[in-house]
Amino acid sequence: MRSGAIMAVGTLASRVTGFLRTAMLVAALGVGALADAYNTANTVPFIVYDLLLGGVLTAVVVPLIVRARERDPEYGARYEQRLFTLAVLGLAVITAIAVLLGPVFIGIYGGSMRGAQRDLAVLFARLFAVQIFFLGVSAFSGAILNTRKRFAAPMWAPVLNNIVICLTAAVFLLVSTGKVTPETITTFEVALLAGGTIGGMALQTLALWPSLRGSGFRWRPRLDFRKGELGQMGRMAVWTLAYVVITQVGFAVTTRLANSAGVRGRAQHLGDVGYTPYFNAYQLFQLPYAIIGVSVITALLPRMSEHAAAGRMAEVRDDFSAGLRLCSVVILPAAGLMGVLASDITTVLFAHGQTSVANAQVIAQVLQMFAVALVPFAAYQLMLRVFYAMQDTRTPTFISVAVVATSITAALIVYNTLAPQHIIVGIAGGFALAQTVGALVGWAILRRRLGGMDGRRIAVTYLKLIIALWPLIGFGYAVHAVVEAGLGAGLLPGILALAVGSAGGGALYLVFAKLLRVPEVQTMVSTVSARLPGGRRG
Repeated sequence: MRSGAIMAVGTLASRVTGFLRTAMLVAALGVGALADAYNTANTVPFIVYDLLLGGVLTAVVVPLIVRARERDPEYGARYEQRLFTLAVLGLAVITAIAVLLGPVFIGIYGGSMRGAQRDLAVLFARLFAVQIFFLGVSAFSGAILNTRKRFAAPMWAPVLNNIVICLTAAVFLLVSTGKVTPETITTFEVALLAGGTIGGMALQTLALWPSLRGSGFRWRPRLDFRKGELGQMGRMAVWTLAYVVITQVGFAVTTRLANSAGVRGRAQHLGDVGYTPYFNAYQLFQLPYAIIGVSVITALLPRMSEHAAAGRMAEVRDDFSAGLRLCSVVILPAAGLMGVLASDITTVLFAHGQTSVANAQVIAQVLQMFAVALVPFAAYQLMLRVFYAMQDTRTPTFISVAVVATSITAALIVYNTLAPQHIIVGIAGGFALAQTVGALVGWAILRRRLGGMDGRRIAVTYLKLIIALWPLIGFGYAVHAVVEAGLGAGLLPGILALAVGSAGGGALYLVFAKLLRVPEVQTMVSTVSARLPGGRRG
């Protein structure tokens, strides 16, 4: 919990500045054709990274390094050097190939993009591909730091990236005049957006090196792998890569359909209802999970790996149960607040510059649907880490088939049956259904593997938290309704409803959780209080 609290504070700072970054980009680029081109192209580096390295880091590298260091500290240090060297060389090659394949990526993810919008998206995709190298080195450095129980730097480094992007968006607003479109954007404006985006990722990577050196890591390039090392990593990585490929197929379909919905919506004069509103809602949806879920999972993974390596499956089960219950303390009320205050959240964050209140309401509708997915999404992600701790990357791959099939099927149905302005909301609903399927299937399999899931204690905690959640939902809904009826929609009413609704609803939730004697809430409050100025540490 202490490790999770350190990361949660850093993640909170990262996500708050990330929201500011998103809001600044929305103000500068809007949510129309220009924003769709930028966001689709800027998603490509992360897709390529996830396909070829991201899943391997989480599922393979961390458990392997932990086990190598347990076997022999000196051997573990040399093993780190070999893996890091291999990653740097591989990233350089992958980045060069991705630059050449820019048009292919936009053809896959760009949907119905044509003309100037497609040309701009291809240019951005080629330029943004450089981020793959920095993203991979940053992630690998963070993985090494996590195995050394140094969690703060990887959570704080993205703040620098966000600040650079915010400054870039601010300068873009100052130098641009009128509404900028793919047809009217200048070479300088393209260079400004590309330079700021790439520069932010480079700074995020460089910021990790002082912490790496402080942990005792010194990179000395070496590729003298011992017999069997690459084979062991390869056997685990094959299934992980298969998992990532399957999930990216689902992402490609939903992204393409969302972009096509945006093109159809603009053609029918229905407004901006494409990928960018969906993208922005997804960023908001991930905040609670990123603050507490990622923090708890990252802190638990090395420990679960150690317990699994020693065959202590009961302790792995206890780690999972504790992690899920702690996550739920924040995840459940966050989902409730998203559901009742979505329009206030999106108005406050996005209704500025080239983005209207009506545009913000589109994002709010998608966010409300995503709120339904928050609890099963967090549970499913934690279950995946249990499989990875046991060095099982095959089972998550098979589970992902059911998840992605559900998501794609739902997305295709809504695309072919709903009006353009409702498609991205329906796609978000399909995502929620798919995450629920993943959580149920994962639970059933792990229950057999771990000899149980501590289900009774988890169920009791969830029941108490759900009871405590209803006063929050009622209060938040009442505040939103009163403010909207009296002051209408806008920035100031949104701020008022958001401040009063979240503060009052949160206080009611904590009071009822305490009355119901939910120990995880007390653990969370005590840990946070101990880290505040003047708090007791014990």
